Amino acid sequence: MESVLAKCSASISELKKNPSSLIEQAEGEPIAILNHNKPTAYLIPADTYEIMLEQIEDYQFGLIIKERQHEKEFAVDVDIDEL
Repeated sequence: MESVLAKCSASISELKKNPSSLIEQAEGEPIAILNHNKPTAYLIPADTYEIMLEQIEDYQFGLIIKERQHEKEFAVDVDIDEL
């Protein structure tokens, strides 16, 4: 059996009936959307989704920085006043 990674869950039928009520009842928590008692999707608040995207982007930038750290020895010092 698959794990449901949310405190709140609802069937697709429940979601179709009254999505606004379902979102309100979840009080900002993710909602697992179930089809035949298996999670098929997760409904998350827009704020949470935006934060997740920012964190993914930060993580990806961190990987790029880590990957390029060895290039530091080839860097040229520049004085911003000289530009």
